[in-house]
Amino acid sequence: MDAGALVSDEIVVGLIQEALDRPECSRGFILDGFPRTLEQARKLDGMLQAKGVGIDAVLDFEVPDSLLVERVTGRWVHPGSGRSYHEKFAPPKVPGRDDITGEPLIQRKDDNADTLKNRLKAFHAQTKPVVDYYRAKVVKLEAEKQPEHVSKQIREALSKVKHHADD
Repeated sequence: MDAGALVSDEIVVGLIQEALDRPECSRGFILDGFPRTLEQARKLDGMLQAKGVGIDAVLDFEVPDSLLVERVTGRWVHPGSGRSYHEKFAPPKVPGRDDITGEPLIQRKDDNADTLKNRLKAFHAQTKPVVDYYRAKVVKLEAEKQPEHVSKQIREALSKVKHHADD
């Protein structure tokens, strides 16, 4: 993972299967970042079909790669608390120091341009077929916008979905 590799389909599919079997998923669920491969999408559809349900919508968060690189490579974390900062979007009061403790901030090993570019390359190669597979259910979101605007897009998209509980 440190080199930017993604977790195997077998591991992820097994975790999703376990989660879908939990009572809290009986009335619906949201999957974030799954499925990311065509194989995972087909396995998910098989699992859901066996339960008599299906995918209602797929939200496709569109963000230019250059913005993702800027967001990730500028991220700094306080290791003791997990507080995060960004050198441009949410800088600490003193560069390189936690606002509360004054302790040094760090960058995660995988928060670098090379690792992110590897992950993005794999992500695009694997997820384009998934977006194509779910074409009729995809809602494209302009995710580079301000959080309030993205939240509004999400609410609008989900309000159009017929909830399983309404059946």
